[in-house]
Amino acid sequence: MKVSHAQVLAWRLRQQSLTPRTAAPAEELVARLAGVQAQVASAAELAVTTRQTAPDAAVRRALSARTVIRTWAMRGTLHLLPAGGSAGYLSLLGAARTWEKPSWQRAFGVDPQQMAVLGEAVDDLLDGRPLTRQELTAALLERPGLEGLGEQLSSGWGTVLKPLAWTGRLCQGPPRGQNVTFTAPRSWVPGWRGLPDPEEAAAAVIPAYLAAHGPATPAAFDAWLLRGATRKAVLRGWFAALGDRLTEVQVDGQEGAFVRAEDADALARTEPSHEVRLLAGFDQYVLGPGSSDTRLIAPARRKEVSRAGGWISPVVVHEGRVAGVWEFTEGAVAVTLFAEHGGIPRAALEAEAAHLSRCTGRERVLEVRTG
Repeated sequence: MKVSHAQVLAWRLRQQSLTPRTAAPAEELVARLAGVQAQVASAAELAVTTRQTAPDAAVRRALSARTVIRTWAMRGTLHLLPAGGSAGYLSLLGAARTWEKPSWQRAFGVDPQQMAVLGEAVDDLLDGRPLTRQELTAALLERPGLEGLGEQLSSGWGTVLKPLAWTGRLCQGPPRGQNVTFTAPRSWVPGWRGLPDPEEAAAAVIPAYLAAHGPATPAAFDAWLLRGATRKAVLRGWFAALGDRLTEVQVDGQEGAFVRAEDADALARTEPSHEVRLLAGFDQYVLGPGSSDTRLIAPARRKEVSRAGGWISPVVVHEGRVAGVWEFTEGAVAVTLFAEHGGIPRAALEAEAAHLSRCTGRERVLEVRTG
């Protein structure tokens, strides 16, 4: 099957409820996007509401209802995950066992025995109750064998806690004022049945990823999942096991990408898009294929999108490609268009700025410049 990349981009816009927008609730959108990065809570909220025809406080309600959870997931970053499918994502992340590698142990100063003790302690401490980061850290440091891990447990990056999320022992619970809490998925996630085997999980997660971000190669999936940490033989096995559930696609002459078989006909019929969208920072439309995808982001512009410290800028999308960046200022939506992209209709940008005002509940004027 052969398609153009313009068709691929238009199809992704539709699959991700960007063209057209949707009335779907937050939990459905989070599942449709195969998770939403939530390092910055406001960006996650905006990523959901920009896709809704009638935006509201969708994420907060979904978290409160426990139809969506927030935990460390893809690439070691905080994500919103659909509660019912969260165990599958965590299973694939845990399958890489990154914390058992000598390089990880040297970098973070925690040995396998300490990780085992840490896991057992967290199982005990979070059994049916939430604790703040400070409370959990203090309680853990009182446990024999963990006394020397104060620096690691207090790190804002949460590196030592991420394996506990990926093994199904820890997720974020209800907020306590301005403080995040942690609790055990078994007591927080409705219907939690533990983590499935990675092979079972892959049969659900890979199609979910391809439904939003396909056609994609196994390498692109693995880069999205854990920056390429999965063993290649394991990755090939996961894709091979899907058999005729997948269709191989040639995109502008490049082979090796896959889409769900059920989506192949719709993809082949898709016409290129001419729509304009203003997307939140850390949006899945960019993170799904990755900021290194030169067909999405021109190489000379990557540093304006993928910035220092892992920051992913809010972007202007036109005809499926990143055509600029934008930011909120005190009274404006300030857009910087990439000169080489070509003209974008002012009326379309005005409409998008108005939608952002509805999403945030704050009126802002549109300011446009070309850079």
